Amino acid sequence: MSTDYYALLGVNQDASPEEIKKAYRKLARELHPDVNPDLEHQEKFKLVTAAYEVLSDPEKRQMYDLGGDPLGNRMGGFSGGFDFGDVMDAFFGGRTQRRGPRGRARRGQDALISITIDLKSAVFGETREITVDTAIACAQCNATGLAAGSEPAKCAMCKGRGEIQSVQQSFLGQVMTSRPCPACQGFGTTIPHPCVECSGQGRVRHRRTLSIAIPAGVDTGTRIQLQGEGEAGLNGGPTGDLYVEIVVQGHEIFERQGDELHCAITIPMTSAALGSSIHIETLDGPEDVGIVAGTQSGHVITLKGKGATRLRSGSRGDLFVHVNVETPRKLTPEQEALLLQLAEIRSEKPNQVVNRADSSGLFSRLKDAFTSK
Repeated sequence: MSTDYYALLGVNQDASPEEIKKAYRKLARELHPDVNPDLEHQEKFKLVTAAYEVLSDPEKRQMYDLGGDPLGNRMGGFSGGFDFGDVMDAFFGGRTQRRGPRGRARRGQDALISITIDLKSAVFGETREITVDTAIACAQCNATGLAAGSEPAKCAMCKGRGEIQSVQQSFLGQVMTSRPCPACQGFGTTIPHPCVECSGQGRVRHRRTLSIAIPAGVDTGTRIQLQGEGEAGLNGGPTGDLYVEIVVQGHEIFERQGDELHCAITIPMTSAALGSSIHIETLDGPEDVGIVAGTQSGHVITLKGKGATRLRSGSRGDLFVHVNVETPRKLTPEQEALLLQLAEIRSEKPNQVVNRADSSGLFSRLKDAFTSK
């Protein structure tokens, strides 16, 4: 042959495929018509592209080395369906993949529903029945989408390939491109007689009841995943997952903060002064709580292990009982006389402000700040 492809690419005859590719990519960048649009560079670009087409293909290279003409004298115009994938391979390191016919089966979508539970169910967990409305596989056609006794038909437009090809003229000559067939959407087949129940989709809507285990420790926003309980896939495709999002109702007594529970109780001033034992309700049931003598408003009683469950660990936080001391608003003459008597015994005056030296409260700190100046 008159053309030395090795010389065109500037490589030796024993050059490796990687060396050939590297040499072509370098020359193609220099000679590309977008960089050098003059006729001379275009012709040279065609020549080095032809050289790469031959030397990058083992069979064509062997034929060339034996003196044959692997291009069949089509160097001038690249006619005969020159594969543009070789050029793309040289520039981007990989060939473009043709789609071909694709299967009709598609995975179903995931589904999301929310349910509302009370605080006790969130703390201890429960099993609940839920109703979901999702797509399931069509029983009449066994998820095929075909009417009974019918078969898929080969697409008349693409002849079953799932794609159609077109030839376009470019500066390289004729370039063949492929795209999904519009008649069969790339499946290669059509359904001439679809199932009347599912209209050829292989799935139908259905309302069903599921049993769901709600673990102890869930909170608002927690999502529980049920694999394979979502939307059925198209034409027998795998089923998606169902996600159940939890919403926890507020409680009339307890406030939740993570794994802690908080509540407030109000006790009479006499109970706070004398001390007592009171009966309160917890999520675990009734509980006796001791009030020490001299309890002040704002005192917090901690009940260990009576709080919310920690999700996945099973352990529980604490319950904090905030104590408010109630001061009577209306007194009978007898009650008022008794309180005055008590005040007299304690040497307390109605207009007296008590500042205790051992107090670490705000007012004590303010007093210390002023007296230290």
